[in-house]
Amino acid sequence: MRRGAATLALGLSIAGAPGQAMALPALPGTAAAPSPYGFAEDTTGIEGARSTADADPLAPGRSYRSSLPSSDKVSYRLDLDATTNAYVSVTAVPPAGSSVSVVDGLKVSVQDAEGNSCSVDTTTFGAARSPHPIAAWGMREISPGKSLCREAGAYYVSVERADPEGEGSSPDTWQLELLAVTEPRTAKAGATGAPQVWDSATPQPLRGDAERRDGGAGFAGATPLDQGVWRDELRPGQTVFYAVPVDWGQQLSVTADLGGSGSGGTGYASDALEVTLYNPARGHVARVGVGYDGDQKSGSLPPLPPVDHANRNSPLAQTGALRFAGSYYLVAHLSESVADSFGDGPFPMTLRVKVSGTAQAGPDYAGTSDPEGVFDVSEEDREAAADGVPGGDDTALRVVAVSGIGTGSALLVGLGVWTLLARRRSAAPG
Repeated sequence: MRRGAATLALGLSIAGAPGQAMALPALPGTAAAPSPYGFAEDTTGIEGARSTADADPLAPGRSYRSSLPSSDKVSYRLDLDATTNAYVSVTAVPPAGSSVSVVDGLKVSVQDAEGNSCSVDTTTFGAARSPHPIAAWGMREISPGKSLCREAGAYYVSVERADPEGEGSSPDTWQLELLAVTEPRTAKAGATGAPQVWDSATPQPLRGDAERRDGGAGFAGATPLDQGVWRDELRPGQTVFYAVPVDWGQQLSVTADLGGSGSGGTGYASDALEVTLYNPARGHVARVGVGYDGDQKSGSLPPLPPVDHANRNSPLAQTGALRFAGSYYLVAHLSESVADSFGDGPFPMTLRVKVSGTAQAGPDYAGTSDPEGVFDVSEEDREAAADGVPGGDDTALRVVAVSGIGTGSALLVGLGVWTLLARRRSAAPG
């Protein structure tokens, strides 16, 4: 998905990369609380209906913001033709200070107008019981092997809590971000089975010194990454987002390291660091949880097959999610429980990202996706991943978050960067 140009806000906030939550620098001697989530800047408010009869439509390519009461199911509508695949991702954001159970989470389902189930997906918080943004997806896909959910008409997306009554679950209302995308059919009939031969050996993590690359606060503001060794620092309860361009035929592998605390604390935090991989439609692919006792720990995502249109024919959800090229999202969360034994941090995290294989030609689509380009890897995407700035220089404005800096000084710095970028663009050939 293409990202719009950054804007510069005056007053009490400074704008950074689109979609990132903005915060003023912390006062000297205080620790800044992690922002729960950075919603897309261009979200449209929508209210989930208690009955499908009252469900408002979701337009493909547009981001929506809604809410989910703890004990209710809410519904939205998709109006679809008889040839297009449609995917809806729902990101749930529990409020700061809330609590969740082990099996609590988010359930997203899609049904046709007659109540037939098209898909069901559930994402839970797991053993760490640390509230943070999580995403689940639903789909209506046209497949030779499926007789249902093929007709044109209204389809309904239902969203609910996985275990709102579970031990430890709080009754708080969750904020939601919804995004619907469409994928056109292929011009010719493709494979009916998933590729059987691929290198499934556990890849060796990349070596070398890490380069600092701070994660974004949400999917829309995810920091681009390419192959390399990258470092960030997280505080307990914080979640950061990255976007890795992976083209057709390429294979992604990721190892996450959590550095020693240096605090002298003792104890153990289960799944202290959770790293989750989502596909370009924000559908769940795989995750790894890293336990922590204060010493250096490491964990890797399971071996993943190369991106292939035919992967959708696999009975395995993990393989099926690797069905299109585009920006794959790495979402890292440091559990709140880490603070109980090892303090407020920050804690160093290293991501070793490897993209193997030569990019191949994609399927011959009989149309375009909505939003356009969401299932492609462009030169702009590659440049952004190399630079770490969404959309290249056009969105290179950054937050100047230095403790004690005044808003006026930060504004002057921002204007200076803006002027410098404008000069670079005007001087560029062509």
